[in-house]
Amino acid sequence: MTNQPTTSERPVIFTKDDGIATVKINRPEARNAFNVETSDTLLRIWQEIDESPDIRCIIFTSSDCGTFCAGMDLKEAARLKAETGRDILSFYKDPMQSRMRRVKVPIVAAMTGHLAAGGMMLSLNCDIRVGLRNTKIGITETKIGRGSPWGMPLVWMLPQPVLMEMTMTGDLYPIERFHELGFVNYLEESPDAVRARATAIARSIRDNAPLSVIAGKRAILNAMSVGCDAAMESAFHIYREAYSSEDAQEGPRAFAERRKPVWRGR
Repeated sequence: MTNQPTTSERPVIFTKDDGIATVKINRPEARNAFNVETSDTLLRIWQEIDESPDIRCIIFTSSDCGTFCAGMDLKEAARLKAETGRDILSFYKDPMQSRMRRVKVPIVAAMTGHLAAGGMMLSLNCDIRVGLRNTKIGITETKIGRGSPWGMPLVWMLPQPVLMEMTMTGDLYPIERFHELGFVNYLEESPDAVRARATAIARSIRDNAPLSVIAGKRAILNAMSVGCDAAMESAFHIYREAYSSEDAQEGPRAFAERRKPVWRGR
């Protein structure tokens, strides 16, 4: 008989309380980086939530470590490539967390730290966002030779010039700027205040007519997705060359070896 991991050891902690589910990435030692186990666990959780009529709203958060989610686990990416010859994306059942975007009930993000790359992906898959002041946001894939096809919904959520700059530079930007642009609904002064605000929003949603809430979310996303779905599919093919390149392996490898990447452009 194998020992089951304790709650503190699980990569994702899933709890339910009075109509509200809390889904927490629990990898603070890795800056809540998104590994294969985390991704596949989330996929199962989204399905379970959709099959649970008692859940009216979700709070999506992570363990406190200063980073909400650092994105893909680059050390795991380098290790899997070295051991198997396969790119890490081939191990994910849902590499872009598309299932998260189809969850019926609203998802409130309680972002208690910085977010980059896959962390930005997770935040945009949520419906309402609460952030922590003095943190930063970025789409950093160009700095590790990867891509961000998951970012196409941001064309409908941010000004196009801002999205262009973020995607091309890979830089990090103050979260206050995204609050001003309306991408982040609220900013709070501490992680506890972030969670408190998210909880208040979730309770307000929970207390409303559930069918009206579900229909409201579905109608808004459907209106956006008339163009969004095709854009995401196209973007994945556009990024295919980048994903299959030598640079796509060099980025994670350089990160794991703690050195500057040597780009080949191939």
